[in-house]
Amino acid sequence: MKTLSNLSLKLRLLLAPLILFGLIYLIILLVCSYFHIGSYLIYGVFGLIIIFIQYLLGPKMVERSMHVHYVSQQEAPNLHAIVEDLAMKAGVPKPRVGIAEIDVPNAFAFGKSKRDGRICVTRGILKLLDKEELEAVLGHEMSHIKHNDMIVMTLVSAVPLICYIIALNFLFSGQGGNNNGGYGFIIGIAAFGAYILGQLLVLFISRTREYYADQGSVELGGKPHKLASALYKLVYGSATASEESIKEVSGLKAFFMNDVTDAGNEINDLQQLNIDRNGAISEEELARLRYSDTKVSTGQSLKELLSTHPNMVKRVKRLSELA
Repeated sequence: MKTLSNLSLKLRLLLAPLILFGLIYLIILLVCSYFHIGSYLIYGVFGLIIIFIQYLLGPKMVERSMHVHYVSQQEAPNLHAIVEDLAMKAGVPKPRVGIAEIDVPNAFAFGKSKRDGRICVTRGILKLLDKEELEAVLGHEMSHIKHNDMIVMTLVSAVPLICYIIALNFLFSGQGGNNNGGYGFIIGIAAFGAYILGQLLVLFISRTREYYADQGSVELGGKPHKLASALYKLVYGSATASEESIKEVSGLKAFFMNDVTDAGNEINDLQQLNIDRNGAISEEELARLRYSDTKVSTGQSLKELLSTHPNMVKRVKRLSELA
C-alpha cells in the first residue's frame, strides 16, 4: 500500500509539471505563428531570465522576509544534531541551520540546490513541540531538500507569469486587434486561460509535495503520530497568533508546514481527531483514525483547490495510513 501511494505521489509530481510546460509550449507556438517566427523568442528568453533571477535571489529574499539568522553547533547543539542525523539518512549534504525570529510556530526549507540547502525553524516552534515532534517536522523539511522541491517550484511558478505577460501583451497592447482576423485576441484569451490553469497546477504541485514530504519524514524515521501531533500544534499555534504576526508571513506561507492564514478554520475541523482534547494527537488516536471516517466541509474542500497546502484533516488521515 505504501509503495502504491509513493508511486502515485511521484506520478503526480511528474505529470503536473509536464502538463504545465506543455501549456506554455503551446502558447508560445501560437505566438510564433502570429509573428511568423521571430518575436516569440522574447517570451522564452524572458522566462529563462525570470527563472534565473528567482534561482539566484530567492534564498536571500526568504532570509530577509523571515528574519533568518544562522546558528552554529555551539549555539543550537540539539537542532544541529537532529539535522545532521536526518541529512545522513537522506543522503544529502548537511543543510545550514537557522532560526527565524518569528513568533508563529513553523519550519521551512529553501536553497538553490541540495548542496545549498537551508533548514530553519521559527522561534515559536522551539517553545511548542517536544523532541520527537520536532524531529518529524525537520524530517519533513529535509525531504523537501532531498526531493529538490525548491528547484521544481522555482521552475513551475515562472510558467503562469509568462502566460500572464503574453495575455496582457495581446489583450491590451494593441497586438490583439482585428489583424489576422482577431487571431491575436484569441492568443490573448488562450494565454489568460493558460495563466489560470497554470496557477491551479502550481497549487496542485505545491499540495502534492507536502504529502510527499510527510511520507519522506516517515521514511527518515519520523513517527507518523508525532508528525500528526506536530501539525495539530502548528495549526493551533497559527490560529492563536496575532493578526500582525500572520500578516507578516502570509506572503511566504507556501514555505511553511501549514497554511497559516487558514488556521482558524483548520483547527475547528481538526478537533474531531483529538478525541481526548489534550492538544496533541496520540498514537492511539491516529490508529483509530485509520479505520474511521472524517468530515471535511464542502467549503473547505473547494478552498483546498486554491490553497498551497492540502486540507489538514486529509493530511492527518493519510498519515494514519502510513503508521
